Amino acid sequence: MTVPKTSRRLWWPALMAVSAIGIAAYAVPPYLTGNPADSNVPIDPDVALHYLSLAVHALPGGLALIIGPFQFMARLRARRPRLHRVAGRIYMISVLLASGAALFAATFSLGGLSVQVAFYLLVAAWLYTLVRAYQSIRRGDARLHRIWMIRNYALTFAAVTLRLYLVTGLMLKQSFTSLPFDELYNASVWASVLVNVVVAEYFIIQRTLAPRARQRGQAAPASTAAVAG
Repeated sequence: MTVPKTSRRLWWPALMAVSAIGIAAYAVPPYLTGNPADSNVPIDPDVALHYLSLAVHALPGGLALIIGPFQFMARLRARRPRLHRVAGRIYMISVLLASGAALFAATFSLGGLSVQVAFYLLVAAWLYTLVRAYQSIRRGDARLHRIWMIRNYALTFAAVTLRLYLVTGLMLKQSFTSLPFDELYNASVWASVLVNVVVAEYFIIQRTLAPRARQRGQAAPASTAAVAG
């Protein structure tokens, strides 16, 4: 049985939405209690604002994580364009707030220099892709806006893949390896950034740019034939 094209287009945002909601439900509540002991990551006891910065990052970051998949649903964009624009503004503000707090939190991260560098690069790319997406839609270039937003949300979605890699690594660690947790966390952080970037670029090329290139290639012979005729 052939899967309808519309269904194929809906499965990946639906899967991302379920994953994003699940991770947000797990990661955000510990920062609603106001108790540093509930934090999902180690807190530097000598930095009074470390927990607060994580909370300020987690709340808008979790909101952006949940909003993102719905912004890629073409049917929702077509039927509710105003909702798409409002949600997009909320997403943008959420990323700005979360990235600012992430810079502070990364500076005092107890994961070591390598983890700090990974988070710094993630935040820089997160802000850059957001700015480019905003500039594109302001010029009315919806296609380029979508491309930059795919890149941006791939970085937002690192919050999900980081935890998936970490959980998988911990499960394997119990049976097959004695890899220290710090090294496992380090590898998970870098993988969550790099793999997401690669997957996003693959998706952009294969699902966005390649079909348009094929369409232009098919249209060119037809135009030539029409002129010759």
